Amino acid sequence: MHSLFTEPFLTALLFGAITAGVPLLFVGLGEQISEKAGVLNIGIEGMMLFGAYAGFVAAFYTGSFALGFVVGGLGGMAVAGLMALLCVRLGMNQIVIGIGLTLGAEGLTALLHHFQFARSYPRLEKAPVLEIPGISEIPVLGPALFHHNLIVYLIVAATFAIGWLYKHSDIGLNLEAAGSKPGALDAAGVSVVATRVGAVLATGFLAGMGGAYLANVGAGLFVPFMTNGAGFIGIVLAMLARGKPYWVLLGALIFGISLAMTTALQVAGLNIPTDVVQMLPFAMVILVLVIFGRHSVLPAALGLPYVRGER
Repeated sequence: MHSLFTEPFLTALLFGAITAGVPLLFVGLGEQISEKAGVLNIGIEGMMLFGAYAGFVAAFYTGSFALGFVVGGLGGMAVAGLMALLCVRLGMNQIVIGIGLTLGAEGLTALLHHFQFARSYPRLEKAPVLEIPGISEIPVLGPALFHHNLIVYLIVAATFAIGWLYKHSDIGLNLEAAGSKPGALDAAGVSVVATRVGAVLATGFLAGMGGAYLANVGAGLFVPFMTNGAGFIGIVLAMLARGKPYWVLLGALIFGISLAMTTALQVAGLNIPTDVVQMLPFAMVILVLVIFGRHSVLPAALGLPYVRGER
Protein backbone atom coordinates (compact mmCIF):
# COMPACT_ATOMS: atom_id res chain seq x y z
CA MET A 1 0.00 0.00 0.00
CA HIS A 2 2.89 2.39 0.71
CA SER A 3 3.77 2.27 -3.00
CA LEU A 4 0.62 4.32 -3.72
CA PHE A 5 2.01 7.46 -2.10
CA THR A 6 5.43 7.62 -3.70
CA GLU A 7 6.37 10.50 -6.00
CA PRO A 8 6.84 8.28 -9.09
CA PHE A 9 3.42 6.66 -8.57
CA LEU A 10 1.58 9.94 -8.12
CA THR A 11 3.38 11.49 -11.10
CA ALA A 12 2.55 8.50 -13.31
CA LEU A 13 -1.08 8.54 -12.13
CA LEU A 14 -1.58 12.23 -12.91
CA PHE A 15 0.27 11.98 -16.22
CA GLY A 16 -1.88 9.00 -17.18
CA ALA A 17 -5.02 10.89 -16.14
CA ILE A 18 -4.16 13.76 -18.48
CA THR A 19 -3.35 11.39 -21.33
CA ALA A 20 -6.59 9.46 -20.84
CA GLY A 21 -8.69 12.57 -20.20
CA VAL A 22 -7.67 14.62 -23.26
CA PRO A 23 -9.61 12.47 -25.80
CA LEU A 24 -12.64 12.70 -23.50
CA LEU A 25 -12.26 16.47 -23.36
CA PHE A 26 -12.23 16.64 -27.18
CA VAL A 27 -15.40 14.56 -27.60
CA GLY A 28 -17.13 16.12 -24.58
CA LEU A 29 -16.66 19.65 -25.94
CA GLY A 30 -17.74 18.51 -29.40
CA GLU A 31 -20.88 16.79 -28.12
CA GLN A 32 -21.73 19.85 -26.06
CA ILE A 33 -21.66 22.06 -29.17
CA SER A 34 -23.93 19.64 -31.02
CA GLU A 35 -26.40 19.32 -28.14
CA LYS A 36 -26.56 23.09 -27.66
CA ALA A 37 -27.72 23.30 -31.27
CA GLY A 38 -30.36 20.60 -30.71
CA VAL A 39 -28.62 17.60 -32.31
CA LEU A 40 -28.12 14.52 -30.14
CA ASN A 41 -24.94 13.16 -31.70
CA ILE A 42 -24.90 9.46 -30.83
CA GLY A 43 -22.58 8.89 -33.81
CA ILE A 44 -19.70 10.70 -32.08
CA GLU A 45 -18.12 7.34 -31.17
CA GLY A 46 -17.86 6.52 -34.89
CA MET A 47 -16.50 10.01 -35.69
CA MET A 48 -13.83 9.58 -33.04
CA LEU A 49 -12.89 6.11 -34.29
CA PHE A 50 -12.65 7.17 -37.93
CA GLY A 51 -10.60 10.20 -36.86
CA ALA A 52 -8.25 7.85 -35.01
CA TYR A 53 -7.76 5.76 -38.14
CA ALA A 54 -7.35 8.73 -40.50
CA GLY A 55 -5.04 10.56 -38.10
CA PHE A 56 -2.83 7.51 -37.61
CA VAL A 57 -2.57 6.83 -41.35
CA ALA A 58 -1.60 10.47 -42.03
CA ALA A 59 0.98 10.57 -39.24
CA PHE A 60 2.40 7.14 -40.19
CA TYR A 61 2.92 7.90 -43.88
CA THR A 62 4.08 11.54 -43.50
CA GLY A 63 5.82 11.44 -40.12
CA SER A 64 3.98 14.61 -39.10
CA PHE A 65 1.96 14.54 -35.89
CA ALA A 66 0.48 17.97 -36.66
CA LEU A 67 -0.83 16.74 -40.01
CA GLY A 68 -2.13 13.63 -38.26
CA PHE A 69 -4.27 15.75 -35.94
CA VAL A 70 -5.63 17.83 -38.84
CA VAL A 71 -6.44 14.78 -40.98
CA GLY A 72 -7.96 13.04 -37.96
CA GLY A 73 -10.22 16.05 -37.44
CA LEU A 74 -11.20 16.06 -41.11
CA GLY A 75 -11.91 12.31 -40.91
CA GLY A 76 -14.30 12.89 -38.02
CA MET A 77 -15.84 15.78 -39.92
CA ALA A 78 -16.47 13.52 -42.93
CA VAL A 79 -18.57 11.15 -40.79
CA ALA A 80 -20.26 14.17 -39.22
CA GLY A 81 -21.17 15.33 -42.72
CA LEU A 82 -23.32 12.22 -43.13
CA MET A 83 -24.96 12.95 -39.78
CA ALA A 84 -25.68 16.52 -40.85
CA LEU A 85 -27.12 15.42 -44.19
CA LEU A 86 -29.35 12.64 -42.88
CA CYS A 87 -30.47 14.13 -39.56
CA VAL A 88 -30.35 17.91 -39.95
CA ARG A 89 -31.09 18.30 -43.65
CA LEU A 90 -33.41 15.31 -44.17
CA GLY A 91 -34.81 15.15 -40.62
CA MET A 92 -34.16 11.45 -39.96
CA ASN A 93 -34.07 9.98 -36.45
CA GLN A 94 -30.86 11.15 -34.77
CA ILE A 95 -30.48 8.13 -32.49
CA VAL A 96 -30.94 5.55 -35.24
CA ILE A 97 -28.58 7.36 -37.63
CA GLY A 98 -26.01 7.89 -34.87
CA ILE A 99 -25.95 4.20 -34.00
CA GLY A 100 -25.72 3.30 -37.68
CA LEU A 101 -22.77 5.65 -38.24
CA THR A 102 -20.93 4.24 -35.23
CA LEU A 103 -21.42 0.65 -36.38
CA GLY A 104 -20.43 1.59 -39.93
CA ALA A 105 -17.25 3.34 -38.77
CA GLU A 106 -16.32 0.35 -36.60
CA GLY A 107 -16.75 -2.05 -39.49
CA LEU A 108 -15.01 0.14 -42.07
CA THR A 109 -11.96 0.94 -39.92
CA ALA A 110 -11.60 -2.71 -38.88
CA LEU A 111 -11.69 -3.75 -42.55
CA LEU A 112 -9.16 -1.09 -43.60
CA HIS A 113 -6.87 -2.03 -40.72
CA HIS A 114 -7.06 -5.70 -41.71
CA PHE A 115 -5.84 -5.01 -45.23
CA GLN A 116 -3.22 -2.41 -44.28
CA PHE A 117 -1.76 -3.24 -40.87
CA ALA A 118 -3.06 -6.62 -39.65
CA ARG A 119 0.30 -8.32 -40.24
CA SER A 120 2.67 -5.53 -39.25
CA TYR A 121 0.91 -3.49 -36.54
CA PRO A 122 3.22 -0.49 -37.13
CA ARG A 123 3.84 2.00 -34.33
CA LEU A 124 4.64 5.69 -34.40
CA GLU A 125 7.62 7.21 -32.69
CA LYS A 126 6.99 8.97 -29.38
CA ALA A 127 5.07 12.19 -29.92
CA PRO A 128 7.03 15.43 -29.43
CA VAL A 129 6.66 17.02 -26.01
CA LEU A 130 6.57 20.70 -25.05
CA GLU A 131 7.89 21.39 -21.57
CA ILE A 132 6.77 24.64 -19.92
CA PRO A 133 9.96 26.35 -18.71
CA GLY A 134 10.21 26.79 -14.95
CA ILE A 135 7.04 25.02 -13.81
CA SER A 136 7.77 21.69 -15.52
CA GLU A 137 10.40 21.04 -12.83
CA ILE A 138 7.93 21.20 -9.91
CA PRO A 139 7.87 17.78 -8.19
CA VAL A 140 4.90 15.58 -9.20
CA LEU A 141 2.82 18.39 -10.79
CA GLY A 142 5.54 19.59 -13.17
CA PRO A 143 6.20 16.38 -15.11
CA ALA A 144 2.54 15.32 -14.80
CA LEU A 145 0.86 18.51 -16.02
CA PHE A 146 3.45 20.45 -18.04
CA HIS A 147 5.21 17.75 -20.03
CA HIS A 148 2.78 17.03 -22.87
CA ASN A 149 2.29 17.45 -26.58
CA LEU A 150 1.31 20.96 -27.73
CA ILE A 151 -2.21 19.75 -28.61
CA VAL A 152 -2.94 19.21 -24.89
CA TYR A 153 -2.33 22.87 -24.03
CA LEU A 154 -4.30 23.97 -27.10
CA ILE A 155 -7.43 22.00 -26.23
CA VAL A 156 -7.35 23.33 -22.64
CA ALA A 157 -7.09 26.88 -24.02
CA ALA A 158 -9.88 26.06 -26.48
CA THR A 159 -12.10 25.08 -23.55
CA PHE A 160 -11.98 28.63 -22.21
CA ALA A 161 -12.31 30.09 -25.72
CA ILE A 162 -15.49 28.06 -26.29
CA GLY A 163 -16.82 29.24 -22.92
CA TRP A 164 -16.27 32.83 -24.03
CA LEU A 165 -18.00 32.18 -27.36
CA TYR A 166 -21.04 30.74 -25.60
CA LYS A 167 -21.48 33.86 -23.46
CA HIS A 168 -20.25 36.77 -25.52
CA SER A 169 -20.76 36.05 -29.23
CA ASP A 170 -23.59 35.70 -31.73
CA ILE A 171 -22.36 32.17 -32.45
CA GLY A 172 -23.09 31.14 -28.87
CA LEU A 173 -26.52 32.81 -28.91
CA ASN A 174 -27.43 31.15 -32.21
CA LEU A 175 -26.38 27.72 -30.91
CA GLU A 176 -28.47 28.22 -27.76
CA ALA A 177 -31.51 29.31 -29.77
CA ALA A 178 -31.17 26.46 -32.31
CA GLY A 179 -31.40 23.96 -29.45
CA SER A 180 -33.97 25.68 -27.24
CA LYS A 181 -36.15 27.84 -29.50
CA PRO A 182 -35.38 27.09 -33.14
CA GLY A 183 -38.57 28.82 -34.30
CA ALA A 184 -37.44 32.08 -32.71
CA LEU A 185 -34.03 31.78 -34.36
CA ASP A 186 -35.70 31.21 -37.72
CA ALA A 187 -37.97 34.20 -37.19
CA ALA A 188 -34.89 36.33 -36.47
CA GLY A 189 -33.59 35.51 -39.94
CA VAL A 190 -30.91 33.00 -38.96
CA SER A 191 -30.96 29.60 -40.64
CA VAL A 192 -31.57 26.84 -38.10
CA VAL A 193 -30.35 24.19 -40.55
CA ALA A 194 -27.09 26.04 -41.26
CA THR A 195 -26.49 26.60 -37.54
CA ARG A 196 -27.05 22.94 -36.74
CA VAL A 197 -24.96 21.74 -39.68
CA GLY A 198 -22.07 23.94 -38.54
CA ALA A 199 -22.40 22.60 -35.00
CA VAL A 200 -22.40 18.97 -36.15
CA LEU A 201 -19.34 19.52 -38.38
CA ALA A 202 -17.47 21.22 -35.52
CA THR A 203 -18.39 18.27 -33.33
CA GLY A 204 -17.01 15.82 -35.89
CA PHE A 205 -13.75 17.78 -36.19
CA LEU A 206 -13.20 17.81 -32.42
CA ALA A 207 -14.13 14.13 -32.09
CA GLY A 208 -11.76 13.23 -34.93
CA MET A 209 -8.91 15.13 -33.29
CA GLY A 210 -9.66 13.33 -30.03
CA GLY A 211 -9.40 10.02 -31.86
CA ALA A 212 -6.14 11.09 -33.52
CA TYR A 213 -4.72 12.00 -30.10
CA LEU A 214 -5.78 8.61 -28.76
CA ALA A 215 -4.06 6.75 -31.61
CA ASN A 216 -0.99 8.91 -32.23
CA VAL A 217 -0.08 10.12 -28.73
CA GLY A 218 -1.88 7.81 -26.31
CA ALA A 219 -1.21 4.46 -27.99
CA GLY A 220 1.20 5.15 -30.85
CA LEU A 221 -0.75 2.80 -33.11
CA PHE A 222 -4.22 2.10 -34.43
CA VAL A 223 -6.22 -1.01 -33.58
CA PRO A 224 -9.89 -1.69 -34.38
CA PHE A 225 -12.46 -0.54 -31.79
CA MET A 226 -9.71 1.29 -29.87
CA THR A 227 -12.03 4.11 -28.71
CA ASN A 228 -13.71 1.53 -26.47
CA GLY A 229 -16.72 3.67 -25.60
CA ALA A 230 -14.84 6.97 -25.09
CA GLY A 231 -17.30 8.72 -27.41
CA PHE A 232 -20.23 7.60 -25.27
CA ILE A 233 -18.45 8.83 -22.12
CA GLY A 234 -18.12 12.17 -23.95
CA ILE A 235 -21.91 12.22 -24.38
CA VAL A 236 -22.33 11.70 -20.64
CA LEU A 237 -19.85 14.50 -19.91
CA ALA A 238 -21.69 16.90 -22.22
CA MET A 239 -25.08 16.14 -20.68
CA LEU A 240 -23.84 16.56 -17.12
CA ALA A 241 -21.89 19.75 -17.84
CA ARG A 242 -25.14 21.72 -18.38
CA GLY A 243 -23.74 23.76 -21.24
CA LYS A 244 -20.55 24.79 -19.40
CA PRO A 245 -17.30 23.73 -21.10
CA TYR A 246 -15.35 24.11 -17.82
CA TRP A 247 -17.39 21.30 -16.32
CA VAL A 248 -16.48 19.14 -19.31
CA LEU A 249 -12.82 19.84 -18.51
CA LEU A 250 -13.29 18.82 -14.88
CA GLY A 251 -15.31 15.74 -15.80
CA ALA A 252 -12.70 14.62 -18.34
CA LEU A 253 -10.03 14.88 -15.64
CA ILE A 254 -12.08 12.80 -13.19
CA PHE A 255 -12.79 10.11 -15.76
CA GLY A 256 -9.14 10.28 -16.85
CA ILE A 257 -8.05 9.52 -13.28
CA SER A 258 -10.38 6.53 -13.11
CA LEU A 259 -9.00 5.25 -16.44
CA ALA A 260 -5.40 5.79 -15.31
CA MET A 261 -6.12 3.94 -12.06
CA THR A 262 -6.78 0.75 -14.02
CA THR A 263 -3.14 0.69 -15.06
CA ALA A 264 -1.59 2.30 -11.99
CA LEU A 265 -3.14 -0.14 -9.51
CA GLN A 266 -1.90 -3.11 -11.47
CA VAL A 267 1.61 -1.63 -11.79
CA ALA A 268 1.62 -0.93 -8.03
CA GLY A 269 1.10 -4.66 -7.49
CA LEU A 270 -2.06 -4.42 -5.37
CA ASN A 271 -3.88 -7.71 -4.95
CA ILE A 272 -7.11 -6.59 -6.64
CA PRO A 273 -8.80 -8.75 -9.32
CA THR A 274 -8.11 -7.42 -12.80
CA ASP A 275 -11.81 -7.44 -13.68
CA VAL A 276 -12.59 -5.17 -10.74
CA VAL A 277 -9.86 -2.70 -11.70
CA GLN A 278 -10.94 -2.57 -15.34
CA MET A 279 -14.53 -1.96 -14.23
CA LEU A 280 -13.60 1.30 -12.44
CA PRO A 281 -14.21 3.75 -15.36
CA PHE A 282 -17.65 2.32 -16.09
CA ALA A 283 -18.56 2.25 -12.40
CA MET A 284 -17.54 5.91 -12.32
CA VAL A 285 -19.94 6.67 -15.19
CA ILE A 286 -22.83 5.02 -13.34
CA LEU A 287 -21.96 6.77 -10.07
CA VAL A 288 -21.78 10.21 -11.69
CA LEU A 289 -25.07 9.67 -13.51
CA VAL A 290 -26.80 8.61 -10.27
CA ILE A 291 -25.49 11.66 -8.38
CA PHE A 292 -25.74 14.39 -11.00
CA GLY A 293 -27.91 12.98 -13.81
CA ARG A 294 -31.24 14.05 -12.29
CA HIS A 295 -30.14 17.70 -12.26
CA SER A 296 -28.96 17.86 -15.87
CA VAL A 297 -30.84 20.31 -18.09
CA LEU A 298 -31.07 19.58 -21.79
CA PRO A 299 -32.20 21.89 -24.65
CA ALA A 300 -35.95 21.76 -25.26
CA ALA A 301 -35.57 20.85 -28.96
CA LEU A 302 -32.74 18.33 -28.47
CA GLY A 303 -33.11 15.39 -30.83
CA LEU A 304 -36.02 16.96 -32.74
CA PRO A 305 -35.69 17.87 -36.45
CA TYR A 306 -36.68 21.42 -37.31
CA VAL A 307 -39.31 21.98 -39.96
CA ARG A 308 -40.37 25.58 -40.54
CA GLY A 309 -43.96 26.19 -39.51
CA GLU A 310 -44.46 22.98 -37.49
CA ARG A 311 -43.55 24.50 -34.10
